Amino acid sequence: MKLWKQFSIQKQDTIDYFNTRKDFRPDVFAARLNQLILEELDAKEKVGVMFLCIGTDRSTGDSLGPLVGHKLRARKLRRAAVIGTLDRPVHAMNLDLYSRYIRLNYPDYVVVAIDASVGSSDHVGYATLGRGALKPGLGVSKELEAVGDISITGIVGGCGNYDPVMLQSVRLSMVMQMADCICESIFLVERLWEKSLVY
Repeated sequence: MKLWKQFSIQKQDTIDYFNTRKDFRPDVFAARLNQLILEELDAKEKVGVMFLCIGTDRSTGDSLGPLVGHKLRARKLRRAAVIGTLDRPVHAMNLDLYSRYIRLNYPDYVVVAIDASVGSSDHVGYATLGRGALKPGLGVSKELEAVGDISITGIVGGCGNYDPVMLQSVRLSMVMQMADCICESIFLVERLWEKSLVY
């Protein structure tokens, strides 16, 4: 049996899919995330890591990023910066401002962008992980700047429904479960850094 089938991961091109509702393995997610981060640090000669958590607490379906940022800040990551929390969310109205702030103050950091997304209906509840920038706002037909070197998304709805009202009806319990899975994996990544002293 292939590893990704055994752990409820589906590979599609360069994006990995992880089922956060069944058999989620934070160690497998963490290993892949760590690999992507180390490759980006090496390839682009960067010196730090930032988690850019995008979304708003005014919509349950779009609250994944701020929830992850809040949890990461509460645990006080020692080896990575975090921008975007429940208190100070990064969203469509201020993303350009924060993007400029990051370019100015963190030019040598690998940026891991985290956001809610829409996808196929059978992937609702999955977290995705991939190399490359995240394009926020596509699920609600907004044209925003692509951000990040690595992207993590949580699929909260089907792509056939671009209605922003749909985001209001997403169950908070599902979003919270995805946030918990992503955060647990990120905490494992930090432990890997501490053990290896690579980063």
